[in-house]
Amino acid sequence: MRIRKLYFSVIFTFLVVITSCNQSIKTSEMYPWCIVAYDTVERTPNQRIKMIKDLGFSKYVYDWRDKHLKDSKNELKIAHENNIEILGVWLWLNAKRDSLHTLSVANEQMLKIIEELDLSTTIWVSLSGNFFKNLNHKESLEKAVKYVDAICEKAKKINCKVALYNHSGWFGNPLNEIEIIKALPEHHLSLVYNFHHAHNDIENFPTLIKQIAPYLSAVNLNGMKKGEKIYPLGKGAYEKEMILTLRENGFEGPWGILGHVENTDVKIILEENRNGLNNLFKN
Repeated sequence: MRIRKLYFSVIFTFLVVITSCNQSIKTSEMYPWCIVAYDTVERTPNQRIKMIKDLGFSKYVYDWRDKHLKDSKNELKIAHENNIEILGVWLWLNAKRDSLHTLSVANEQMLKIIEELDLSTTIWVSLSGNFFKNLNHKESLEKAVKYVDAICEKAKKINCKVALYNHSGWFGNPLNEIEIIKALPEHHLSLVYNFHHAHNDIENFPTLIKQIAPYLSAVNLNGMKKGEKIYPLGKGAYEKEMILTLRENGFEGPWGILGHVENTDVKIILEENRNGLNNLFKN
């Protein structure tokens, strides 16, 4: 009897270890996000791509601010030459400088860079809350559909796809984004879901994911602690359960690792978050 109990105990432990290993996320399934605008070392394009390779990543998404545009073409070219897959490029629209038929000089320049490089990627689009000020839901939806349709037409001309990015405000609600997607089936839109903009979703996460999972193309991870927008991955109370819920609903990556921290070397933040993610599934 004692031998039988020991046998079953060993088998149970083995199964737990195997299950834990199967839940782990490989570095090949990860990509760094928010590493340009938050690079306090202010790396050159060569230095940044070297950092990505040194950390073992094989893909990334390019975020930027106006001051980076002078180096953007060179960085994206260097990434390609180093076999770093460019999963996406950020495009933030603000009503103070972008209109339906005329994007800001900076946004137009970024699209031009993508075209010149013949870069087939995904444009990560988000609209600022000031587009929807004083509008009801129907009016907001109609406006968002027009803007996203216009961006999709621009993207199509340069052989790119479009994904909607949940940031904040009306457009940042993934359920509103699904309505936009359904209104524009011809564009085959997808969703990028961000944990660091999802604290209001924690309580209703299992229900929400069932609705948005079919549209997901990427998920950016973050330590999930109520009251903290940016928190170390692996140290929050909810992110492991949220990741498992995503997997249960069919999402297997890619997964974004944030460098979204001020006044700290982004390489250190990426390492901490990647290690935190790995540690989540060791126990």
